[in-house]
Amino acid sequence: MRLSKYKHNLNYLKNRKKNHAGRNNSGKITVAHQGGGHKQQYKQIIFKNFINQNYKNFITTFEYDPNRTSFIFKLCGISIQNFYNNMYKKLHYKYILAPQEIKILDTLEHQLLKKNSSQKIKKQFGNCYFLNDLQIGDIIYNIQINHTKNCQFVRSAGTFATILKKTEKFATIKLPSGEIRNIPLYYKAFLGLVSNGLYYKINIKKAGKSRWLNKRPTVRGVAKNPIDHPHGGNTSGGCHPVTPWARLTKGKPTRSKKLKNNLIITSYKKKK
Repeated sequence: MRLSKYKHNLNYLKNRKKNHAGRNNSGKITVAHQGGGHKQQYKQIIFKNFINQNYKNFITTFEYDPNRTSFIFKLCGISIQNFYNNMYKKLHYKYILAPQEIKILDTLEHQLLKKNSSQKIKKQFGNCYFLNDLQIGDIIYNIQINHTKNCQFVRSAGTFATILKKTEKFATIKLPSGEIRNIPLYYKAFLGLVSNGLYYKINIKKAGKSRWLNKRPTVRGVAKNPIDHPHGGNTSGGCHPVTPWARLTKGKPTRSKKLKNNLIITSYKKKK
């Protein structure tokens, strides 16, 4: 997938993003090793069902988004009446998460049926469906887990989930982490896998590029003085790896034992 060289910038699809350099409202550093990066803008991306039934939608450009690992594409919507009358004055643009195996000038149609409908539809990568309309073995991304929020699961570059089983109320889905969980059939998901699958092979090559990406250099705890870090003081071990505030960094469970999710069948830690 090649990014588009010539882009039509639309300011109403972007918001100002301020770099706080890892500091809170009082100016104290709460997230270390951040600051000094290139200026960025937040692009408004629609994660829910984005297709209107009364519009004809075309993919115009593929673009880079500094706020996520995957690529995004710009969708141009034309009302069906204006399309057949050759009137292209009112165009509606949207930013959407880009899947693989999709090209510029491809059309995306409204194929989201009503809940528990018996009609058959032609599947297309990048379209939104209810989990009830998908089959066992389909690969999906951008999955909804709460009916009041956007789609939240499986949005990183090159990731996808698979449908393992379907019952009367739930669909059993295997997530990229190895976790297996049930999701209600009337929740939505997108067909396909997220673009930029070779993101993990990117070589930064020089220190300056990581500074552009808002990453400041890190210093090992062993190289510090004992007053600055528990590992400091030229010692060669004797304690478990900890943070500068003596909190465990490896192996400590962070998920609450009191709050149990009955929809999780197999946890990601129990995968083989």
